[in-house]
Amino acid sequence: MISRIAFAAALAAFSSSAFAATAEEEAYARFLMEKAISYKSTEEHGETRKLAEFLAGEFRKAGFAAADLEIVPAGKSVGLTVRYRGDGSSGAAPILFLGHMDVVEADPKDWTYDPFTLTEKDGLLHGRGVVDNKYGVVDLTQTFIRLKKSGFVPARDLIIAFSGDEETGMETTRALVEKLKGAAYALNSDAGGGFDAGEGKTSVYYIQAAEKTYATFEVTVKNSGGHSSQPREDNAIYELGDALKKIQQFRFPVMWNDITLRSFAVDAETADDETAVALRRFVEKPGDKKALKTLEKQTGLNSVLRTTCVATMLKAGHAENALPQTATATVNCRIFPGVSVADVQAELARVVENDAIEFVTLDDPVESPASTLTPEIEAAVLNALKTRYPNIVAVPYMEAGGTDGLHFRRAGIPTFAIGSLFLREGDEPNYHGMNENLRVDAFNGGLDHWSLIIKELAGKPAASE
Repeated sequence: MISRIAFAAALAAFSSSAFAATAEEEAYARFLMEKAISYKSTEEHGETRKLAEFLAGEFRKAGFAAADLEIVPAGKSVGLTVRYRGDGSSGAAPILFLGHMDVVEADPKDWTYDPFTLTEKDGLLHGRGVVDNKYGVVDLTQTFIRLKKSGFVPARDLIIAFSGDEETGMETTRALVEKLKGAAYALNSDAGGGFDAGEGKTSVYYIQAAEKTYATFEVTVKNSGGHSSQPREDNAIYELGDALKKIQQFRFPVMWNDITLRSFAVDAETADDETAVALRRFVEKPGDKKALKTLEKQTGLNSVLRTTCVATMLKAGHAENALPQTATATVNCRIFPGVSVADVQAELARVVENDAIEFVTLDDPVESPASTLTPEIEAAVLNALKTRYPNIVAVPYMEAGGTDGLHFRRAGIPTFAIGSLFLREGDEPNYHGMNENLRVDAFNGGLDHWSLIIKELAGKPAASE
């Protein structure tokens, strides 16, 4: 079970009510979001630099020195770092705060509202990135600026690291990691978050402490080809189809770690009866086959039970009246922490049982370890959350997808995603899809989240105030 830690004495001088966002501060956060959404910070439109320059300007206006702001170019995009200098009294290394300024492409023809104009309708904010991840960027920005204007001096340096191509190549992420090695740990706004169960009920908050490795393979069959009027048994498309069918039917071995077991234990509290029984059975006896029969039926749970690989793209042939000379499938894998990319490729090759099929690994997959959640960070998160949700439980979990955190963990910087957003029953934010949206009350509700956490992790002891 998760340990419950009392509020630290260091927070005695900073009550939650004393730092609640004012109407003016809420309006400023909305202004930041409107501006952030207006920049088409997609790979195609390339306005991430403009967004970074706007944010840097806001930090300068708030009193941050120009020397503490840096736009970091890498590849086709840029990142942004902001150093909030502390007095060094804690003797501790800096804390990093992560977010990404880029967003997935959005075609206005598909949307009800212009994706690059923040629109409020029926209590919802609409716009590309309003959840993923411009809210995280805006929330951290307004937090640093509010703290700066209040005169807060942290006991250690705090550093914002906003990447500019998290949705694509993560080249800016790699550049930021190189600049910021030696940090104590990183807190990521791009994942984590809670489920608001309603008044009087126990809400759940998830701290992302691990992510699967992201790896993509091109699987290719080659053939001498020929005229389509003379079909043969050795057809590249058919051979590739046979191989993909075997990959579809194959399941990697079930795996678990302390993070997934702890998350299953909490999930069982709110799951339906059948799933709850299976989750508890799996926690008590990891790998239990009876429990797996139930859990594997649910896509979300199955995705964190094992490594998964799925075909996502196809290309084949060169003419409608010719036998195909090549057929290629793109197979994307999300790999359980601790399993190597090479081992997954070797397993896929074994499964297809065809030595003539070529496997090529695309890009440079990142193998990232899980991070061990510390009592200090867990306490800070819980204490901040309890100002909004007195009956809250927090639990670490493993992300089936991937964020910038992969690269920071790989560099030896423990990383925890602790975003401020809470969803409710019926919410459909649809990030990456059309009409991405966020409740207005959820937007405003998270504006104190990071300030409370920062004051606990980087504030001075009450006795020295």
